[in-house]
Amino acid sequence: MEDILIRLWNNLIGRLSGPMNFRLIVQPAVATILAVLAGLRDAREGRPAFFWAALTNPVHRGMAFKEIRKDVGKVFLIATVLDSIYQLIVHRGVYFGELIITATLLAIVPYILIRGPVNRIARRKPVQEVSRRMKAS
Repeated sequence: MEDILIRLWNNLIGRLSGPMNFRLIVQPAVATILAVLAGLRDAREGRPAFFWAALTNPVHRGMAFKEIRKDVGKVFLIATVLDSIYQLIVHRGVYFGELIITATLLAIVPYILIRGPVNRIARRKPVQEVSRRMKAS
């Protein structure tokens, strides 16, 4: 078991300098943009902070997972495909556990971390007024 964890850690760190490492910047950036847009939409619709509502309220939990699947599903899928290609090039095989960890870190984690705070910031009155003025222009 320890050998597996050491290999996993070394392989994950190897992605930072290996081929196709530009995806490690692009995919979280796309997930962040999607999270900002969703957070602004949540603020306009008066919805609670995304992740907190999903954790504490079972009614919001189902809706939250549907929205994650809709918003980040394509980014997650692209992350899995690109990591599969990376693994085939570097390791001559695909390690499913590493694939899921990498795709989750690149697509879902940034989305969850950004969406709620954007909602809270956007709900502040001065920010909403600036947003309305920009739309009116």
